Amino acid sequence: MVALTDLTTQPILELDKVGLRCERGGFHIDPWGDAAVAVITHAHGDHARLGSGFYHCAEECLPLIKQRLGPETKVTGHKYGDRFRLGDTIVSFHPAGHILGSAQVRVECDGIVWVASGDYKRAEDPTCAPFEVVPCDVFITEATFALPIYRWESGAETARQILEWWDSNIREQRPSLLFCYALGKAQRVLAEIKRLDPSRHAYLHGAVHSLTELYRRQNIDMIDTTLINDETKGKNFAGELILAPPSAYRSPWMKRFKGADTGFASGWMRVRGARRRRGYDRGFILSDHADWPDLVRTVKETGARLALPTHGGVDVLSRYLNEQGVVATPLRATAFEGETED
Repeated sequence: MVALTDLTTQPILELDKVGLRCERGGFHIDPWGDAAVAVITHAHGDHARLGSGFYHCAEECLPLIKQRLGPETKVTGHKYGDRFRLGDTIVSFHPAGHILGSAQVRVECDGIVWVASGDYKRAEDPTCAPFEVVPCDVFITEATFALPIYRWESGAETARQILEWWDSNIREQRPSLLFCYALGKAQRVLAEIKRLDPSRHAYLHGAVHSLTELYRRQNIDMIDTTLINDETKGKNFAGELILAPPSAYRSPWMKRFKGADTGFASGWMRVRGARRRRGYDRGFILSDHADWPDLVRTVKETGARLALPTHGGVDVLSRYLNEQGVVATPLRATAFEGETED
């Protein structure tokens, strides 16, 4: 067995000016600068960026990468669990449960296994493959919600709350304008509602619509939707549910929804006062990241001898894991600090 000190002094993955680099493999994971080869965990804009020469991603992520980075992007998709060689390393993608096509990256070299989690969650989600625990020697874990106050209810429960809010606005003949991230969160809301009431219908902002259509092409089951465009100009949206990205909040686009009640779906809504500070009428707690209990249990379940929390509450999680007998050291990826994509 390799000594713990060797895992830290001879790392398979380490940060450089471009991102998380694997020198032995000749690639970077989710680089924020230009890399020769980029291995991408998922298609959110803070993880999948333009500028690299060639990309690898999970197969389900491929259409989203091409949508986000352009159809001419040089990218190969790999089935979950299939191993392929990059340099002196063996690489494979494993479900992260974050959004459609999200993956953890397993890197093996000389019998040592490192896993970079990317963003992940353990909660059930009808729009993506469930998280897979990947045994490893070193686990790089996200720490976005690494505080004990962050604990989630199920997506089904949050969807029930959204339906109750929507129904109350139907009675008052007000539009229900729900803001949520266009990739992953919006589709999860539509799929969770479909499970509870398949007869429902929603209207979508253009940024949400295009990504939702990509989900439909991968057979993700969601309620019926209609794009808000010139054909819907002048429509009375009283009693309707409209999904839009946060960037549309307080924009001229909102003026068509007279008397709308506004909501925001995010894990950040767990903090009292967050909804008021952002100016929404309602907040719904729905996160595509692991909560505090799931962060802790995931690190333990991997069997990792070393945990490296990154981008988020790295100090709190590292300290707690060390108190629990798991060696943990923060990995400060400054390009991700303060991330809000949830």
